[in-house]
Amino acid sequence: MFIRARAFAVHVFTAAGAALALAALIYAVRGQWPAMFLCLGIALIVDGVDGTIARWLKVAEVLPRWSGDVLDLVVDFVTYMFVPAYAIAAGGLLPQPLALPAGIMIVVTGALYFADREMKTADYFFRGFPALWNAAAFYLFLLKPAPSLAAAIVVALAVLTFVPFKFLHPLRVARLRTLNIAALILWSLLALVAVLRDLAPGPWVAGGLVAIALYFLGVGLTEKR
Repeated sequence: MFIRARAFAVHVFTAAGAALALAALIYAVRGQWPAMFLCLGIALIVDGVDGTIARWLKVAEVLPRWSGDVLDLVVDFVTYMFVPAYAIAAGGLLPQPLALPAGIMIVVTGALYFADREMKTADYFFRGFPALWNAAAFYLFLLKPAPSLAAAIVVALAVLTFVPFKFLHPLRVARLRTLNIAALILWSLLALVAVLRDLAPGPWVAGGLVAIALYFLGVGLTEKR
């Protein structure tokens, strides 16, 4: 009984990401963007560790009735795409006539990406832009590009969802794993600073976040297909 309860607790932990998404959406509706990103950041941490815990406790074997993979996809959809899509559409980042179409583009392309059975390569890279719209929204709010440029970035990322280039999964890819995890930890700390400073952290923090993003992109682009 204890083993089953422990395994189910892992599913509850994963499902807590949906609660964080709801809180993030409420903050977004209020225009409290740093609080929204804090909730999405915590959800990102949950998503980063729940799979490891589930594999360690053999949750799929103990509780075959519940699919951790399906649960993870449901939670990821709202945290990675739906809430960020709302933020991008409603945050005043884009030309007003393009705001709603951009949000629709994000959720539609993201849903299609999550349905792709080949979204990951055999060596655990993502194939194409992996619908990291939470990160995309974070950088748009952080850097505040001109509305037309922001719209172009959204369109480009939506198109890149279906372009077969490799995109790094910093926790699963074996190549440069130690460096990748170190960069991810540094990114998390800098992102926290940015959120605590109301998304206006200054050039050094913003520059560090951009540099780490370019590093993550570069690892995938330089990997052989």
